Amino acid sequence: MPSVHPYPEHNFAVFARDAKDSLTPNPTQRTTLIVAACYIIAIAILWHLPYLSVIIYPFKLLTVGFHEMSHAFAGILTCAHIHSIELDPDEGGATRMSGGIPWITLPAGYLGSSLIGAALITCGFNDNASKVASLVMAAFFLFTLWWARRNWLTWLLILGMSGLIVLFWFVAGGVALRYLVLFIGVMSCMYVLWDVVDDTVARKVNGSDASSFADICGCCPSQVWGVIWLIQAFAFFAAGIIVGIVVFKQNAEQQKEDAEHFLPVPGSSGAFAQLAPAGLSSTLLCVAATAMILLYRW
Repeated sequence: MPSVHPYPEHNFAVFARDAKDSLTPNPTQRTTLIVAACYIIAIAILWHLPYLSVIIYPFKLLTVGFHEMSHAFAGILTCAHIHSIELDPDEGGATRMSGGIPWITLPAGYLGSSLIGAALITCGFNDNASKVASLVMAAFFLFTLWWARRNWLTWLLILGMSGLIVLFWFVAGGVALRYLVLFIGVMSCMYVLWDVVDDTVARKVNGSDASSFADICGCCPSQVWGVIWLIQAFAFFAAGIIVGIVVFKQNAEQQKEDAEHFLPVPGSSGAFAQLAPAGLSSTLLCVAATAMILLYRW
């Protein structure tokens, strides 16, 4: 006679309770969610203000850089040759490549940058994860500079963002870095959502990725692909928040203690005054060395 589990309802109740506990944010996570919500409101307001929009302008360009880097990495994975990555002051960009698989490289821009944004949002829930995210972004920056060649705006943006990350690393024991990573993640996701709506759903831009993808596919207009990518971008955005809540349950005190044993940074203003010049000098040396190595590309 087949065996039947005696208490299936009890197991389901335990599973539901565990799921509820995992998805319920603790006080530290609620603070992070409130800050993220404030970021969303602030970005939405600053986006359309003529003069104040300059505050978020560098982060818009950074998101464009994520977009172009996603194209480039997809090209590498499909055996394309990357010629250059370019950013322009009008918040546009271009990745010039030969070869590859357009079915993969074209949608990689929006989907890749929204995935990067979601990952940064997740890391924005934890101090140590934000440090790791900063190191990964540094690798992204080096690859971008490698392909940027003589595009001065890309160089200026990357060097400026690198300096900002180093500065925030030294503030409040790395807590400020966590909120910077969170902001970059929210900015990246929101930019993708807005750009997809503006270029494909609200109006058709013939030079957009969706239009090019629709020309290759032939089965659906660009607006359809825009809606599909928009849904995927929303899903990444939500997943970034959910994963952050589920994975990083440490409170502020636990995160501070963990951060002291993982790439520790000075937390007091006195320590900052003593150590920041040395850290800044090391950073400048690294930047200079990187520039010398990459200059031969010119």
